[in-house]
Amino acid sequence: MSVRPLRIATRKSALALWQAEHVAAQLRRLHPQLPVELVPMSTRGDQVLDKPLAHIGGKGLFLKELEVAMLERRADLAVHSLKDMPAELEPGFVIGAMLPRADAADAFVSAHHARPGELPRDARVGTSSLRRAAQLRAMRPDLDIRDLRGNVQTRLAKLDGGQYDAIILACAGLDRLGLSERIRTRMHAPDWLPAPGQAVIAVELRQGDRRVANLVSPLDDPDTRRAATAERAMNAALGGSCTVAVGAWCVVGEHGLRLSGVVGDAQSGRLLRSSGEGPLDAPAPLGQKVAGMLLDQGARAFLGTM
Repeated sequence: MSVRPLRIATRKSALALWQAEHVAAQLRRLHPQLPVELVPMSTRGDQVLDKPLAHIGGKGLFLKELEVAMLERRADLAVHSLKDMPAELEPGFVIGAMLPRADAADAFVSAHHARPGELPRDARVGTSSLRRAAQLRAMRPDLDIRDLRGNVQTRLAKLDGGQYDAIILACAGLDRLGLSERIRTRMHAPDWLPAPGQAVIAVELRQGDRRVANLVSPLDDPDTRRAATAERAMNAALGGSCTVAVGAWCVVGEHGLRLSGVVGDAQSGRLLRSSGEGPLDAPAPLGQKVAGMLLDQGARAFLGTM
């Protein structure tokens, strides 16, 4: 009797395929008799590269086609970078597993300079992230920060072609692609905060699909889920989208959680910071508490009409 294969929807970029194959390998190890197949797909977020992400619909553009494939039963689950997932998923979908977190730092990448402080005045720095732009402008208001879209290889090629003096990427993506040598400086918390859920691989599935949920649940890392849940709850309470510069970093200790958050303005470089602590079993309330503290400081001025 044949076993129904498990089909994983994924974007076609090298990093997305690496992450999907990593999940597939874990599932094959856990379930040796289970056929696991990748279903590579192109999303609108991958196709439209000449406009800032915030102007064409936000992070959900990287998920839509994959979610449609799940709804149409062409795929059973999807693998994403958690930081690319909206703070609130579309109805009918859940995160079935969050794999152990990799290095959540951002990477400063440059051919001639080792760190942001060494860049000359008016140096061109590329990033597609308002969060990165806000923190960079707070650090170096004299820099020329320009939008940069595309997959990791495309961004590196633009840097190597001289279009930028430096770019900011995620360390986890470079590490996973075997490109760690391109990292000049790892920009760590608490001085520089990552995106909520950065460096976490997430498995999305249809809500109520018990077969798939049971198959992927052993991949879930409890500490990663606690930290990411706190960060995403903070982001959601702030109206989390790619039109808002929000950073978050949660540390899981033996007796509790500590969450640091930042909200900023990519144009002025003004930043608001706050942090709080909470019990291990209440990550979402901690995220909401820290968001409230940021709002009390005046974060609404950065959040549009919220």
